[in-house]
Amino acid sequence: MKRIVLGLVAATALSVSAYAQDIKPGLLFDLGGKFDKSFNEASFNGAEKFKTETSIEYVDFEISNDAQREQALRRFAEDGRNPIVMAGFSWADALSKVAADFPDTKFAIIDMVVDAPNVRSVVYKEHEGSYLVGIMAAMASQSKKVGFVGGMDIPLIRKFGCGYVGGAKSAGATEVIQNMTGDTPAAWNDPTKGGEIARSQMDQGADVIYAAAGGTGVGVLQAAADAGKLGIGVDSNQNGLQPGKVLTSMLKRVDVAVYNAFMDAKNGSFATGFNVLGLKEGGVDFAMDDNNKDLVTADMLAAVEKAKADIIAGTVEVHDYMADNACPY
Repeated sequence: MKRIVLGLVAATALSVSAYAQDIKPGLLFDLGGKFDKSFNEASFNGAEKFKTETSIEYVDFEISNDAQREQALRRFAEDGRNPIVMAGFSWADALSKVAADFPDTKFAIIDMVVDAPNVRSVVYKEHEGSYLVGIMAAMASQSKKVGFVGGMDIPLIRKFGCGYVGGAKSAGATEVIQNMTGDTPAAWNDPTKGGEIARSQMDQGADVIYAAAGGTGVGVLQAAADAGKLGIGVDSNQNGLQPGKVLTSMLKRVDVAVYNAFMDAKNGSFATGFNVLGLKEGGVDFAMDDNNKDLVTADMLAAVEKAKADIIAGTVEVHDYMADNACPY
C-alpha cells in the first residue's frame, strides 16, 4: 500500500512539473525602456517576483519604436510564449490583430481594453491614487500652488491629473499648474524636458510637483530636488530617487498585474475579460518608507488615510476623467 501511495505522489509531482514546463511566459515593455524607474520597471518587478517564486524563466523584449509592436508580439506567439503580457495601452492595435491568429495563446494587456476571448484587459483607477497624493501635496505646500507634469497628452494621463487636482483642492491648494511633455511616445523618455517643465512651474510658484510621465519624471524629481522643492513619483516607489525630496509616490501596481497573469496561467486559472484595480483592490496606493517618513506629518497621514477609507467605502467619489473627457475640479 505504501508503495502505491508513493507511486501516486511521484506521478502527481511529475504531472505538476510537466505542466509548469508548459508555461513559457513573455513580457513586452512599452517605449521608455525596462529600467525607466516607473511603469515598465514595475512590470519587470512583477515578472521577477514570479520567476523567484516558481523558478520558471520568462523572456522579455524592449521595443525601440511603434513599428516593432506587431512583429514582436507575433514572434512571441509563434515561439510558443504563453501567457504574453504587454505593458501599455499602445499595444492594443497589435494585440487585436495577433490574438485572433493565436486563439490558444493567453494574452494580457495593461492600461487598455481589447475585447477578445483569449485576452485579459487590466486597467487601473489611477484617479483614486492621484487624489491621495494630491491631498499630501496641498498639505505639504507652503505656497498652496502645486504642479503636475504629465507624459504623453492622452486621456489616461489627464485621468491622473484630474484626480490629483481633486485631492489637492480638497486639501486647500489654490492652484494646480498642469503641463504635458508632448503628444508622441517620446514624451515618456525625456528627462531633460521634464526638468525644464518643472523649473517653469516652480518659477510660477509651485513647490510640490507630481510627475506622471514615465522616464521623463526622473528629470522632474531631479529638478525639484535641486531647487529645494518636493516631487511626487508615480507607478513604482520613486521615493529613493531623491531621498528626503520626494514627498511620496502614487503606486500603480503594474507588478501585480504581470505577476497575477503569469501565476494564473501556471495554476490553470487564467481568466480573460475586464479587470479593474483601484484602492479597494490594492491596485493603487501611496508610498511610505524611510526616504519620506520625515516629510509626512501625522496630520497629513491621517488625512490621506481617511480619504483612502472614504473612497473605498464609496462616501467619496473621485471623478474619472476618461468617463467624459472632463475634469470638474
